[in-house]
Amino acid sequence: MLLPAKDEIARHLELYRAWERMMLAAPSDRAARGNFEDTGYTLCVLMGKRCAREAVHAAERYLAAGSAALRHEQAGSGPVLRGLPHHAAGLATSSAT
Repeated sequence: MLLPAKDEIARHLELYRAWERMMLAAPSDRAARGNFEDTGYTLCVLMGKRCAREAVHAAERYLAAGSAALRHEQAGSGPVLRGLPHHAAGLATSSAT
């Protein structure tokens, strides 16, 4: 699975937290709630998760531990190149001459 750039994830996570604070400060503010939900959805898409809380936790882990840990989690402990045809996997791992 391709993962977005860390700075992109960090930016969306920061937006999510900002809208979360605004929504909690003014629960009746429909704009704040809508923006909070939109940023949560964006994180879900970026992190490949079904709910915003899972996406936030995955984003935090991704930013803290690096991309290898998240790829390992999503691949179910399998190799990163799992699912590629054998000839493609060989090309992806061969050294440049």
